[in-house]
Amino acid sequence: MSTRRGKTGETPGRRFKTAIYEQFARVSKALASPHRIELVELLAQGPRTVDALARLTDMSLANTSQHLQVLRAAGLVEATKEGLFVTCRVSDPTVPALLLALRGVAEARLAEVERIRREFLAERDQLEALDEEALRRRVRAGEVTLLDVRPPEEFESGHIAGAVSVPLPDLAKRLSELPRDKEVVAYCRGPYCVLAVEAVTLLRRKGLKAVRLSDGVLDWAARGRRVERSGRS
Repeated sequence: MSTRRGKTGETPGRRFKTAIYEQFARVSKALASPHRIELVELLAQGPRTVDALARLTDMSLANTSQHLQVLRAAGLVEATKEGLFVTCRVSDPTVPALLLALRGVAEARLAEVERIRREFLAERDQLEALDEEALRRRVRAGEVTLLDVRPPEEFESGHIAGAVSVPLPDLAKRLSELPRDKEVVAYCRGPYCVLAVEAVTLLRRKGLKAVRLSDGVLDWAARGRRVERSGRS
C-alpha cells in the first residue's frame, strides 16, 4: 500500500478506506431506526404498496414514505409505480440475510432482547419450553397441522412447505376446518411477529392443542429447508 501523502496529509490507502467505510455506513445508518427495520422485515415477506406498509406499521403515509426513501437511497429497497400505487420490495436476497444477521447479533449480545421476549410471552401464557428442532422435524414430517397466519399475499410470495394459509383475521370462522386429532402449529414472520402468538391464544381458548413455531419463512429458508411459492414474488 502506498504511503505517499496528498495535500490533506492522508495516504491514498487511507482515503480509499475512508471512502469505502462511508458507503458501508450508509447501510447501517439506513437501518438505524426501528421503523425502517420493521419495513425491511415486512418487505422481506413480499412486495407491498406504500399504503399497505403504512397500515401494517401504524405510521402515517408521509412518515412511511420518508423512511422508504432512506432505505431506497441506501440501496436496500426498490420501488415501482403502477397506476396510482407505488409498490416496494427488497432490492435483492442479501437484504433479508442482513436482517437475519442483525437480529442474530442483537440476540447474542443484548440481554434486553430475551427479557422483552420473555415478558411478552409470559403475559400470554406462551413461555413454555419447546424443543424447536423436534418441532421442526414434526413440521417437515407432516405430523402437525401447520398454519401460516400471515396475510394471503405474503403466503403467496413464499411459505413453509405443507403450510395452509389461514390469515389471523379469518381464523375464528375457519376453526371447523382444523382437525381436532392433530396438534396445530402456527407461524408468521419470525420470532418477533405477534400474529402467531395471537393465533395460538385463540386456538387454545377454543380447546385446540396449539403451539407457535418461532421460525418464519426467512428463518426456514436460511436453514436450507423448502419454501414454496404460489404467486408472483
